Amino acid sequence: MKTKTKAREAAELPLNQIVAGDCVEVMNSLPEGSVDLIFADPPYNLQLKGELHRPDNSRVDAVDDDWDQFSSFAAYDKFTRAWLKAAHRILKPNGAIWVIGSYHNVFRMGAELQNQGYWILNDVVWRKSNPMPNFRGKRLTNAHETLIWASKQEASKYTFNYEALKALNEGVQMRSDWVLPICTGHERLKDEKGDKAHPTQKPEALLHRVLVATTNPGDVVLDPFFGTGTTGAVAKMLGREFIGIEREENYRKVARKRIANVRKYDREALMVSTSKRAEPRVPFGQLVERGLLRPGEELTSPRGKVAKVRADGTLVASDARGSIHQVGAALEGAPSCNGWTYWHFKRDGKTVPIDLLRQQIRSEMT
Repeated sequence: MKTKTKAREAAELPLNQIVAGDCVEVMNSLPEGSVDLIFADPPYNLQLKGELHRPDNSRVDAVDDDWDQFSSFAAYDKFTRAWLKAAHRILKPNGAIWVIGSYHNVFRMGAELQNQGYWILNDVVWRKSNPMPNFRGKRLTNAHETLIWASKQEASKYTFNYEALKALNEGVQMRSDWVLPICTGHERLKDEKGDKAHPTQKPEALLHRVLVATTNPGDVVLDPFFGTGTTGAVAKMLGREFIGIEREENYRKVARKRIANVRKYDREALMVSTSKRAEPRVPFGQLVERGLLRPGEELTSPRGKVAKVRADGTLVASDARGSIHQVGAALEGAPSCNGWTYWHFKRDGKTVPIDLLRQQIRSEMT
């Protein structure tokens, strides 16, 4: 029954499409609890007064489009409440949302996220390695934007690929400050006149990190402010389904062309590092049953401790017996021990950790 419901919901979703229209109206038309992740880059409400010029008097191509214009903070807050409410309804129980903004709007969004029952998990500072300078010299150079990552509710079992992010960061735990460049060069999309196709186009590197961290292949990712389609392009590359909502036809046109030229990575390339806790459990006794280790065979520790394997998958040492973890802890006088990395066996004159045998069995399960 659940499988049929899931299939029916998928059939009702405009997967891998760019939907024209108001984001609140479109989200309200989608099935409840049908989206795994939302990435939202809403209008900043910059409140610009007049044009901005460089010291040489050339005009800065700033964000002054109609879609970023709001009559007051109250009007912007009303808009924020409406789209976050619509987003909350379509998220799955274990779904999550990312919102990105500048100091003009991110604090207002953060408060509204909490007002509506989202549970904030992290805020991330995207530090731009090549920010636009402050031309007037009256403020600090605005060199970062803030992302807020929140689950639908406090009890949500949200996706977080911790090991994958650690691998992206050369084996070091990923921090909440990300140094990435803004769009320049070939990545910056241009319109028919050669101007920026969108003033706030986000770099693909940013979306790559977000999607690798908090989604899995096949997940449905929705972007209610699709723009020129960075979320859709990266989702397609990474084997995620996407739904884009965009009311401006000129942006939809650029996004459609862009995404049509994107190729999905092959299945093997889409695999990411996973937490050991997420891998299939393999009892030590299974190694004995399979004949990978024999009863009576000796295991050794890095410090020369010795134990014998018994037929029931336990170990026995001079003054301890029990599981591979219990015996290791007893011999070291420690409160606990990871027996898989502690114990080694000999093959062809070489000392090998027993964890390699566990990995051999796990590889057969996939």
